Amino acid sequence: MTLKDTINNDIKSAMLKREALRLETLRMIKAKLLEKEVEKRPTPEGVTADDELQVLLTSAKMRREAIEEFDKAGRKELADKERAELEIIQEYLRKQMTREEVTKLVDELALKLNVHDQKDFGKLMSAAMKELKGKAEGKMVQEVVKTKLG
Repeated sequence: MTLKDTINNDIKSAMLKREALRLETLRMIKAKLLEKEVEKRPTPEGVTADDELQVLLTSAKMRREAIEEFDKAGRKELADKERAELEIIQEYLRKQMTREEVTKLVDELALKLNVHDQKDFGKLMSAAMKELKGKAEGKMVQEVVKTKLG
């Protein structure tokens, strides 16, 4: 079952249970997936699992940034709404890696690529992001790489 099918089923379920926030969030995800589908229409492979993952990651990142901004502005009610939406989006994402797991993987990549200082940041960061795409937040990966290269 594709992500789109899963979300359609969950939309029906949210409608029956009268869960307004969940329904609104799932409809937003569905709309983003449809946009991606229209964007990819000329290509023969259509929307791939990576495309679906990218839609979810982008939506989650937008929620995190909004939470941060609302907290700074003292808008607790809006921040709480964004947190609830983020939790719903994260149900469809793969389990995110912990900081310790990311650090271990970055250490292994640093040894493998033989990088030691700040000038190799781009090399290590690109390798780490290829390895961790969808498994860890980019901001955390960047912090770990900066700490490693110090």
